[in-house]
Amino acid sequence: MSSLRMTETSYIVLGLLEMAEPATPYDLKGLAQRSVFNFWSIPHTQLYTECERLAEAGLLDEQREESGRRRRIYSLTPAGREAFDAWRAEPTSRLYEVRDPGFLKLFFGADPAKLASAQAEAHRAKVAELEQIGEEYPEMPEGSRLALEMGIAEECELVRLWSKLGERKRK
Repeated sequence: MSSLRMTETSYIVLGLLEMAEPATPYDLKGLAQRSVFNFWSIPHTQLYTECERLAEAGLLDEQREESGRRRRIYSLTPAGREAFDAWRAEPTSRLYEVRDPGFLKLFFGADPAKLASAQAEAHRAKVAELEQIGEEYPEMPEGSRLALEMGIAEECELVRLWSKLGERKRK
């Protein structure tokens, strides 16, 4: 495993499998859409290719259905669990990358009044979506709950800032 390059996508696959194993890549995609994809974006197809890559490296066990669609079903190996535990235990000071089209347009001189209303509404909708996830999954693990609460807090702050920017422009 020492030569295997591990990425955030690698750890997303390992973590999602820890939550839902055994699982197909399609199962992981559905779980990711309700969880990780709310704060970490990767193409869905990477979940499929990453599962194969991690299985080849011995971090996942792969089973094939005997009939039907012959889907691949994955679970963590002890080495996969060990790699995930080590990653999870390592503190990080790395910050996230902001890729916000509203910020980009604002930076390049777009009219704040035109942006503010649409941005505030988009972030309100995201707050509602995240709150709905919390209501649908009241028994989620503590780490997932904390990440969800942080996401809600961040979105609420963006609503506040965009609303304030819109009010300032009107004065």
